[in-house]
Amino acid sequence: MEYYFITGTGKGIGKALAEALLENEEAFVTGISRHQTINHPRYRHLNMDLSETQNLLTHLPEIFQQVQDADKLVLVNNAGVLGEIGYVGEKQNEDFNYVFSVNVTAPAILMNAFLHTYREVKAEKIILNISSGAGKYPMDGWASYCASKAALDLFSESVQLEQNLLNSGVRVFSLAPGIVDTQMQAQIRETPSAQFSQVSKFKDYKASGSLASPETVAKKLKKLLKLPPGNLKVVCRIDEL
Repeated sequence: MEYYFITGTGKGIGKALAEALLENEEAFVTGISRHQTINHPRYRHLNMDLSETQNLLTHLPEIFQQVQDADKLVLVNNAGVLGEIGYVGEKQNEDFNYVFSVNVTAPAILMNAFLHTYREVKAEKIILNISSGAGKYPMDGWASYCASKAALDLFSESVQLEQNLLNSGVRVFSLAPGIVDTQMQAQIRETPSAQFSQVSKFKDYKASGSLASPETVAKKLKKLLKLPPGNLKVVCRIDEL
């Protein structure tokens, strides 16, 4: 059996990926999100808010249960939040904790628990973190989001270095999925230009049909999870698949 643990399965890329993986009769998916929108005999849902990291810690044994028949184990840290768009100095302080909890702390906790729980299991293991091109350069109004995705990239590279030194065979990726038609994009388009100077560009993406669908992205992510070792660097882009 192939066991997948995916955050943010209530909508967008996470939901599309879970549904695509469940097409394989050997796949079992555990979804972690605030809303359940998938009903399937090989889907298990855990209702959880990833910004509540203390609650996440108490539920780790429930998430990563022991398995006896695993050929493949995959953790996908897909859930992410943009947070409040606005300039530093004008934001609510609580927003920093919210963005970093969901985008960095929760993925780090889940990676740590995944690797610890299954370290003795003889199966193919992959960690796929959904990052962003915004983690590669600064954008006004998005300071928390940009910094959190940059942190996720470097955390992923560090974990891969450790796993290489341990000769574990675990593969780690931090992938930028491109510009996808999700609720996050809708949030961006509704932002006043005084809080984000490039809002007109993002409105144009939608108007011109330049946004990829979550289903299209999910198909490419499914392809990544089937690649043999050595085909991609840790920090990568979806157009490299």
